Parts: sequence; C-alpha cells; structure tokens
Amino acid sequence: MDTSVASGKKKEWFKRSFDLILAYFLLVAFSPVFLLIYFIVRMEIGTPVFFRQMRPGKNGKPFMIVKFRTMTDERGENGILLPEAERIRSFGIFLRKMSLDELPELVNVIKGQMSFVGPRPLLMQYLNYYTPYYARRHDVKPGITGWAQIHGRNNTPFSRRFTMDVWYVDHYSFLLDLKIIVLTVGKVFKRENVRGDLEQCYHEVNDCGLPDTIIEEGNYD
Repeated sequence: MDTSVASGKKKEWFKRSFDLILAYFLLVAFSPVFLLIYFIVRMEIGTPVFFRQMRPGKNGKPFMIVKFRTMTDERGENGILLPEAERIRSFGIFLRKMSLDELPELVNVIKGQMSFVGPRPLLMQYLNYYTPYYARRHDVKPGITGWAQIHGRNNTPFSRRFTMDVWYVDHYSFLLDLKIIVLTVGKVFKRENVRGDLEQCYHEVNDCGLPDTIIEEGNYD
C-alpha cells in the first residue's frame, strides 16, 4: 500500500476514534444540560424541539443535521416566514451565543456524519456555486467547529472562510484538532464573533455570489 494512503487511513482512524470517545463522554456529561435545554425550548419556543435540515457531508453526501431550535416557525398572512428578529426568542439568543444549540450534533458525530473539527456544513443549494477549489472543503467530514470558526466565525467573508476550510483539509492532524477545540472553548466563553442578526450578517459576508435564502437555524454558521 502507498505510504501516503496508509498514513491518511491512520489519520482518519485516530480522528474517528477521538470523535467517538469525546462524543459519548460529552453526551453523558452534558445529559442534564441537554434535558434542561430540551424542556425550556419546548416551553418557550414550542415543538418540534429539534431543528433538522439536510446538509452536505463528506464528498457532498447529504445527511440530516440536528440542532436545538432557537426560532419559531411563525409566518405572515402570505404564508412566508416572518423576519428572523420577530421569530427568535431570548432563550434562543442565549443558546446561539453559548453555542449550546449545537449540542444535538453530538449525535451526528456518533453516527459518523460529522466530526468535532472540520468545515461547517452549509446548505445543499450552495454546492453548485463552489469553485473546484472551494469544493475541496467537502473532502473531509464537516465539523461542529473548525479552523475558520476560530478565525472570525460569523464575521468572516465566505471566500476567506472557504480558503481556511481548504487549508484545514490539507493540514489536519490530531494536534491541530486539539488546538482548534481548545481555542473554540475559549471563544465560546468569551462570546467572540457571534452575531445574532444572521440575515444582515449573511449579506455582509456573502462575497461568493451564494443565493439568498430565508434564514432558518444558522444556515451559514
């Protein structure tokens, strides 16, 4: 077997093993928090408690991402979703700022659809808009956090974010993943680069000609 291929398989095996161990540990450790959030979302935002949406995984293969809902599905008389500012709730804002809405993605990690670290999975309809270079962000599993997320998160233009995603694809390692996870924890507690106005932020950072979409639960975060 080619040395580079063997090395790549070894890296993938370590990454997957680390993902499983950490995901099961956090799922057990945070189960009281998980249940508390579940009941608060149910009371304040309503059902369904979880937001599910098809996203592109490794090689663009679709999978169903799961998050805690932070907004209602309220619609106007024309049947169109109301603006984000009218649908998000105070507890939803708190979940976003602390990234707690991402907790259910631990299930995606356990299923092998996501990794702890990797490019964030965006929308399926964006796939046709990527250049061949940017499309390489799908050469690895998408992540809960990533190299781009610790370098600006919501405030980073898409072109720079995609470039950082491809850089990660070419350089990822166990030590780099550990570094990203540690830095992510620090940024979550400092609440750095987290925007609540997703619709306005989307238009500010969309420098790649991606299509306008109705903002749901973190379409581009």
